[in-house]
Amino acid sequence: METRELRYFVAVAEERHFGRAAERLGIAQPPLSRAIQQLERRLGARLLDRTTREVALTEAGAVLLTEGRAALDAVDAAERRTRRAAVGPGIVLVSKAGASEELLAKLLDAYAAEPGAVEVDVQLCGPAQQERLLRDGRADVALLHCPFDSTAGFDTDDLTTEGQSLFLPAGHPLSARSELRMADVAGVPLPRWPLPDGGYPDGPGPEVRDTMQLRQLVSLGRAAAVLPDSARHGLVDDVVAVPVVDAPRVTTVIAWPPHSRSRAVADLVRCAARL
Repeated sequence: METRELRYFVAVAEERHFGRAAERLGIAQPPLSRAIQQLERRLGARLLDRTTREVALTEAGAVLLTEGRAALDAVDAAERRTRRAAVGPGIVLVSKAGASEELLAKLLDAYAAEPGAVEVDVQLCGPAQQERLLRDGRADVALLHCPFDSTAGFDTDDLTTEGQSLFLPAGHPLSARSELRMADVAGVPLPRWPLPDGGYPDGPGPEVRDTMQLRQLVSLGRAAAVLPDSARHGLVDDVVAVPVVDAPRVTTVIAWPPHSRSRAVADLVRCAARL
């Protein structure tokens, strides 16, 4: 199977239309149709059900779409990491902005003291973006937070496990409580984080893009949020954190691709494990 054919198939499967897929790929429609037919002959399976109006995936096509996306991500990741390696030593670490701040600072200090330490380019991203950046090769290592982030397909080490608290403005009726349960939080308008397509779920809470924005909204009395206890680091006076005793515990892990042979990544992971 050629990478080119796989890219053609994924485009058609995602667009559900040969014309739109050809436009997206920047090619004419006839060679695109021929490439898909050749791919089906090679695999011995019908991948698409075609009508004059639309294209639908067969069961085999749905499998190839899932596997094909992963394969193309791996190819793109290999290209990006190879290009970076050719430029010189260094690794990219990605972490969610506003999360694990104290842990990240300690990790970077510990690694910098290691013999042979290389430059670490820290990239801070929005919620749930670390996993994608690690998979597509834009990052070499990531701090992920379970159960919110998926670690499937990565090698990982658990670093810390912590509870969660409700962060809310001082003076809020719940701020005087010594502890809360999730049932107590049910009536609090919680923030709405962006969906994978960039939209936001329906709900009464404010739309937020990152943890730093959320902290400011809480400080202004416009929001409240259930966050890991480590978010207490740098807590301002007009914000109160009350433990939510039955909230899911959050485990911070360091994750890297299982095929990585980078000595720098291995050294960074060992530093993280010691912390």
